[in-house]
Amino acid sequence: MSLLSRFSRKKAEDDASCEGKMGRALMAAKEGDYATALFLWEPLAREGNARAQNNIGACFARGLGVARNAALAHDWLTLSSRAGDPVGQRNLATLLFLGEGIEPDHEQAAALYREAAEQGDCDAQDMLSWMLLEGEVVAPDPAQARRWALAAAQNGSAAAMTRLGMLYHNAIGVPRDPEEAVRWWQLGAKAGDADGQAMLGAAYHLGNGVVRDPVAAFMWLLMARQGGSALAAPFFDVVRATLDEDQLAQAERLAERPEVMEAGLP
Repeated sequence: MSLLSRFSRKKAEDDASCEGKMGRALMAAKEGDYATALFLWEPLAREGNARAQNNIGACFARGLGVARNAALAHDWLTLSSRAGDPVGQRNLATLLFLGEGIEPDHEQAAALYREAAEQGDCDAQDMLSWMLLEGEVVAPDPAQARRWALAAAQNGSAAAMTRLGMLYHNAIGVPRDPEEAVRWWQLGAKAGDADGQAMLGAAYHLGNGVVRDPVAAFMWLLMARQGGSALAAPFFDVVRATLDEDQLAQAERLAERPEVMEAGLP
């Protein structure tokens, strides 16, 4: 066997070993056994595995299997971020944005969110969209906010789906389109976003962009309130007062079994 063949075989074995250890560590972490996960991640991280570096940093940031330590979280996440790992970039951005235990740096956080978003990280795309819409850290840019919200929504972000509905509802960077707003709120609501559920409930109550349906309105508002959305509060009692006992019971049954909606209520 040639030297090159031996080298290639050794590299393949090392890669397989690394993948196996990462897989076992992930399984341990999902089971709450962070001690085992950290034991497996540490040598890989010290060898330069960017995702292992991120995972250790995330553990220090959240106090998973170790005492919370923002400085160590920053060190490990910085290594991961510099190696180009999008999850490491996003987690470092969040650490810098929140500034819990370290000096906040919102500008660097925004730059890191953008780097991760450009690599397809869903949560970073969602956060970057929010920042571009709020305009507090970066200059407001509704068109770019919509672009990144759409990217995040296509990657499965329920919050981004709801935000797209808000853009069409409030005519921010797009023409006002109540039906398109409802379409996005439906997607966000069905994906579990409580604010999307609240806005969809309000739309059914007002008949704005969708045929008015008090039962559907209250069903979604119930789910939104259970999910913690403050947006449900202005409509909740108003809608409940319009329903008789049978309609209330129907809405409550549907809120407990939302899959029934697919066969009946839109």
